[in-house]
Amino acid sequence: MSVSVSSPVRGVPTVTLDLPERRNAISADLLGALAGTLGRLGEDPGTRAILLTHTGTTFCAGADLKDPPDPAAFVALLRQLVELPKPVVARVTGHVRAGGLGLLGACDLAVAGPGSTFAFSEVHIGVAPAVISMPLLPRVDPSAASRYYLTGERFDGAEAARIGLVTAYADDPDSTVQALLDGVRAAAPGALAETKKLLTAKVLDAFDDHSDALIALSARLFGSAEAREGMAAFFERRERPWAL
Repeated sequence: MSVSVSSPVRGVPTVTLDLPERRNAISADLLGALAGTLGRLGEDPGTRAILLTHTGTTFCAGADLKDPPDPAAFVALLRQLVELPKPVVARVTGHVRAGGLGLLGACDLAVAGPGSTFAFSEVHIGVAPAVISMPLLPRVDPSAASRYYLTGERFDGAEAARIGLVTAYADDPDSTVQALLDGVRAAAPGALAETKKLLTAKVLDAFDDHSDALIALSARLFGSAEAREGMAAFFERRERPWAL
C-alpha cells in the first residue's frame, strides 16, 4: 500500500505516505489512495483532525516521473485537502521537492523537524511549479517565492517556517505537532470547520480563477522537449544541457 492509516488517537488518525522506495513520489496510485483515504476520513464524524506524515527520509519527492499523475487529478487532490472540513496537520522530518511542496502547502498546519529540506526543483528539469502555486502563493512570502521558484535552491526547515511554507520548525517536531493537535481537539467541530473556511477562502479563489489555465500549462510543459531532456538527464544522472 502506498498510503497507510493508523487507528485514531483521541479523534486524530495518522495518514502515512508509505512508499519510501519511490521517495513517496506522487504516482497515479498514491494519488488515488490518498484521495480515497481523505474522502473517508472527511466524512467520518468521529475524526477531529488528520495527521499527515511519511516513512523514509523523504516526505514527498513530487510527481513520479516514471508514472506521473494526471495534472487535473492532482489539482483535485490539492483542492480536496483545502476543502476538507477537518484540519490537516503535516509532520515533515525528511525531504520535500516540487509537487510535494504543493501537497504540504494544501495542509492547514505543518511542522518541520531536523533533517527536513525543501526545493522547488521544477525549473531544473524543464517544467514550472504551476498547479502547486494555487495553495502556495497565497501563503508564502512573495520575495521568498520569487527566489526559490526561480533558483530551485534547497532550504531548511527553519527557512521554511520563516517564509510561511510551514507553521513551525522544531527540534522536537512530535511535541509541537501534539500541541497543535491538542488545540484542535479542544475546539468545537462545527466552529473548527467554519474557521477553516475563513482561512482557505483566498486559496479556493485561486483554484476557481486559475485551475484550468495551470492544468493546461503543466501538461504543456511536461510534454515539452525541454522537459523530456531534463527528465532524461535526471534519470541518467548527468548534467542538463542548459546548465552553465
